[in-house]
Amino acid sequence: MDKNGAGFQYLKEKFPKISDAKIKEGVFVGPQIRQVIKDDIFKEQLDDLEKPAWESFIKITENFLGNHRSNDYQTTVEELLENYKALGCNMSLKIHFLDSHLDLFPPNLGAVSDEHGARFHQDIFTIEKRYQGKLSPTMLADYCWGLQRDVPDAKYRRKS
Repeated sequence: MDKNGAGFQYLKEKFPKISDAKIKEGVFVGPQIRQVIKDDIFKEQLDDLEKPAWESFIKITENFLGNHRSNDYQTTVEELLENYKALGCNMSLKIHFLDSHLDLFPPNLGAVSDEHGARFHQDIFTIEKRYQGKLSPTMLADYCWGLQRDVPDAKYRRKS
């Protein structure tokens, strides 16, 4: 979002305790996101590029991330990626994972606890810091292998 834009300024006023950097990066928690989704004034503040990206985000939260996945979720994800690209957003590891591994997500994402989500965000944050925010196939592989290593029943051939 444009830091000088009306939408960004509205979010600053709505959430005064959140820093400008976190607003720019879109670092919000569930209750804050639900507040903004319900807020009609925020949508009016967005410009012509930001509005389609916001509407795509709302579609994703309603049709993919909830308890029931819609039949056209793949189209919804593609639309989100196109709108974010038009907005000039860099693809984070989370969005890249969503795009690349769409078929691996369970049909009922609402059943995933907040604890799982928090762990995912912590893992991704650690890996993004390690790779200094640069998206690479190595970074994604590192995350996937880290997940495999955390499986307690896994059998490995090599001993370390």
